[in-house]
Amino acid sequence: MHCSGGDEKFSGSLHLMGRCAHNCTDKKTLKRKKPIPGKVDDVRASGYLDAMKSSSPPRNKLIKDFSNEVASSENDATYNSWLMKYPSALTAFEKITNYAKGKQIALFLDYDGTLTPIVDDPDSAFISPSMQATVRSVAKYFPTAVISGRSRSKVYELVGVPELYYAGSHGMDIMVPVKHSVSVDGHISYVRSTDQWGKEVNLFQPASEFLSMIDEVFRTLVEMTKEINGAKVENHKFCTSVHYRLVDEKDWTMVAQCVHDVLKDYPCLRLKHGRKVLDIRPVIDWDKGKAVKFLLESLGFSNCNGVLPIFIGDDTTDEDAFKVLREGNRGCGILVSSLPKESNALYSLRDPSEVMGFLNSLVRWKKSLAV
Repeated sequence: MHCSGGDEKFSGSLHLMGRCAHNCTDKKTLKRKKPIPGKVDDVRASGYLDAMKSSSPPRNKLIKDFSNEVASSENDATYNSWLMKYPSALTAFEKITNYAKGKQIALFLDYDGTLTPIVDDPDSAFISPSMQATVRSVAKYFPTAVISGRSRSKVYELVGVPELYYAGSHGMDIMVPVKHSVSVDGHISYVRSTDQWGKEVNLFQPASEFLSMIDEVFRTLVEMTKEINGAKVENHKFCTSVHYRLVDEKDWTMVAQCVHDVLKDYPCLRLKHGRKVLDIRPVIDWDKGKAVKFLLESLGFSNCNGVLPIFIGDDTTDEDAFKVLREGNRGCGILVSSLPKESNALYSLRDPSEVMGFLNSLVRWKKSLAV
């Protein structure tokens, strides 16, 4: 199935975004503000600490079960009430597949917390052999992409399935096969490259002008947080993440202050809160929602009623994708969470094991249609 027809508004926004990014980096190059020493009141006034706490549920409300954070009571009334609003995608599977009849399902998956459990050390978040086999299987039947906050090369390495489409840095680094292309304002917006298996690919990187800035911020934060026990800074190429999962809560103020002080000097960068992680990214009109729209257009599904996009993710950064799919009943978002929280998703799954169950069910359903 192939549906043609470009999205003029979408292409126009890409062109405007590029101009804004250019202007922003020009200003940064011409004049850089001197660092301003921060105070504890700074991070409180800016809301950093409140946001860090709200995105990180207290540990005394959770228990550990095979490295997954699960609700302390399976029969918790609040959670069951929440399921009325966000039904399990497993329970609603027949409803989802009935809606998908006659359509091409396109799958979009987050990595951490979705394909793998959230772990204390992000370097230890390895995909299980069974999940990897499941992802490889769904890719045989449905166009499947992984959109992660990690660098594209890192998530590509972790998943290890060449049949997928990959987007890193929250969608700011997208890799698609050469045969798929999108023209933005009449210009091909790709960089030709090769993947680790030697295949030619096209890369779309709307934040490429910020590479040196992100690297500079990364190195600065590594130096500033080195005395904070448990803090970890990662360079995801087009964004930088400061993890505080292993930091004692009494030291969260120190983490917040470091980030606050650095961002004062970079007006072209912004902060996004995740699950015990602070993400620093360029101020451009781009997110996972726009990455989903871009990938759909790249695959020939722009303005197409014959496709059902499904995005499965667990973090606040996935809400942009959920919102895009919810608008106009375009597709459905599935939130992975063992705790009740508001979302733009339509359905829910408790943890990565339920994600695997849902994906395997999709494969069985697709096979049954061919019988």
